[in-house]
Amino acid sequence: MGLKRGFTYQSTSSRSKPGFFKSLPAMRTRKIFGISLSLILINFAAIMERADENLLPSVYKEVSEAFNAGPSDLGYLTFIRNFVQGMASPLAGVLVINYDRPTVLAMGTFCWALSTAAVGASRLFAQVAFWRAVNGFGLAIVIPALQSFIADSYKDGVRGAGFGMVSLVGSLGGIGGGVLATLMAGEQYWNVPGWRCAFILMASLSSLIGFLVLLFVVDPRKTVNFTHGTDHSSDREDLIIKGPTSAASVWLESWTAMKAVVKVQTFQIIVLQGIVGSLPWTAMVFFTMWFELIGFDHNSTAALLSLFAVGCAMGSLLGGLIADRMSRIYPHSGRIMCAQFSAFMGIPFSWFLLKVIPQSVSSYYTFAVTLLLMGLTISWNATAANGPMFAEEGPRKC
Repeated sequence: MGLKRGFTYQSTSSRSKPGFFKSLPAMRTRKIFGISLSLILINFAAIMERADENLLPSVYKEVSEAFNAGPSDLGYLTFIRNFVQGMASPLAGVLVINYDRPTVLAMGTFCWALSTAAVGASRLFAQVAFWRAVNGFGLAIVIPALQSFIADSYKDGVRGAGFGMVSLVGSLGGIGGGVLATLMAGEQYWNVPGWRCAFILMASLSSLIGFLVLLFVVDPRKTVNFTHGTDHSSDREDLIIKGPTSAASVWLESWTAMKAVVKVQTFQIIVLQGIVGSLPWTAMVFFTMWFELIGFDHNSTAALLSLFAVGCAMGSLLGGLIADRMSRIYPHSGRIMCAQFSAFMGIPFSWFLLKVIPQSVSSYYTFAVTLLLMGLTISWNATAANGPMFAEEGPRKC
């Protein structure tokens, strides 16, 4: 009797659902131009993530004036966000392994959207610093989830292209976010400074993307079987397919897996190189302020940074494609050679950009060509080596 009542209730509930919710399962599996809706929305999330990252550096000059902050104070904002992001990354790994990734992505997106809007509404520098820390926490959750989603959506031989495409569209978001903020920064809307409006607009768009991800994205773990170039399941896959466990067990298993990954020599070397290699990219967030102090106006600065971002976007995809081909020719060293070439090219371009080109507005076209070529050649590492190699490496190699 009870079973019958339960069945009748479920059927009635099903009939009472609005048409939109009935069609959700079919919409989640839709493909647009041969690309799954999930991958399209994941790429939109990457666009918003990069746009959010570029937002504050694009308005450093206006923020400096609004809060009477110097370059060291602005550097502190970047530091605190990166510090919290780094400290929270292990938590993101636990969430990605044990919970539905679209939900994790959506929650992280809502977190960074809230913090972005709060920065736009802040009246004190301490408030900006606090919300930048919250922003770092949101990005710490989103970025690993994005990377693992892409790793599980592509096979080993084409992962470079997959990471390159995400980096390409993400860079477009960075261009859009940077240009939009730079152009809005010099204006006022309804008696509100333009840079504050840019933050609130970006937060609204991020929230929309987070909502769409939550509704429509399907975790590839539910639709495909993983193959990582071996007949044996990796420890990561074993963790994924386990049923519900206690919180203590989840943390213990995650800690064990983390220790196993850290012992992999490839992981150690990439991380050590990244500690040094990330320093120039952190300094590049001051490009906007540097060009404006040289004397370029908002439009010229936005154009220069857009050229650099376009070069980085194209270089990311190019590096991923070249590394995929090189990895088939030289399986054990192809990706490493691509990464070494890209890291080396940063030396002559940085020297030429900072020391050789005269720092005046008359050098606009020299800056433009240099930034484009520089972006094209120094942006390979993440898509050519780091992303694909992290996806292929695992505890099984310890």
